[in-house]
Amino acid sequence: MPLFDTAEIQAIADALGHTELGLNGREIEFLIGACRMVDPGPTTKARRLYNAFAESQNSKQNRTHILEFIRMAMAPARYAREPGRYEPMRANLNQALAFAGLVVDDAGNLGSAARATTLPEAQRRAMELRRDLEGRGVHPDVLAFCRAELLADNFFHAVQEAVKSVAAKLRSRTGLLDDGGELVDRALGGKPPMLAINPLATPSERSEQSGFANLVRGTFGMFRNPTAHEARIHWPMTKADAEDLLTLVSMIHRRLDAATMPARV
Repeated sequence: MPLFDTAEIQAIADALGHTELGLNGREIEFLIGACRMVDPGPTTKARRLYNAFAESQNSKQNRTHILEFIRMAMAPARYAREPGRYEPMRANLNQALAFAGLVVDDAGNLGSAARATTLPEAQRRAMELRRDLEGRGVHPDVLAFCRAELLADNFFHAVQEAVKSVAAKLRSRTGLLDDGGELVDRALGGKPPMLAINPLATPSERSEQSGFANLVRGTFGMFRNPTAHEARIHWPMTKADAEDLLTLVSMIHRRLDAATMPARV
């Protein structure tokens, strides 16, 4: 196998050691040890990984241990308790691996791919999508998902992560730990619900609350839940689709921001 060049090692280390999307310090320490690499000791996460990767490749004259590190780091089971971390990290890493002709698939398997430079295309998509959504007045929490690393392949990851952000907001507003339909039912259902989007004083207002809960539940069921189990090729995502879905998620965020917590007797 060819060796990684310096730029490729740096890109991989930056992706895996990303401040927000990458591994934490304890994970890095464990994985360096598990892959039988020399740990350079505490420093910035990306620098620690770069030094460990470079030392391993230089001393062994192969990239076997770096590839093993990537396989272990991207094993989906590692993120069973924090599933929201996985796809942003994978998208960010795949952007770096594209320069070396490698890719991590949805199941966490590391394989070959056509060597490519994907960054300019990803950046162009991100700028175009963000500009169009800003013109629509989309919620800032949704614009956060118009990042190049999420658009390296297509619009799929940006929309998927934006939909996950709705669940995160429901949990942060209510303190609940549920997910999916159960989270929606507990947060937006009940008499009274934990979060109310209106005073619930009339049949029309109570109907609106019920309809909003169904909309959020349907968003999870129609997009988020199936795509967690189906191959991405079966879920084509055009720019127009992404804009419409992200606008819908924006409306949901605005209603949740304005929602109140009725007194519970």
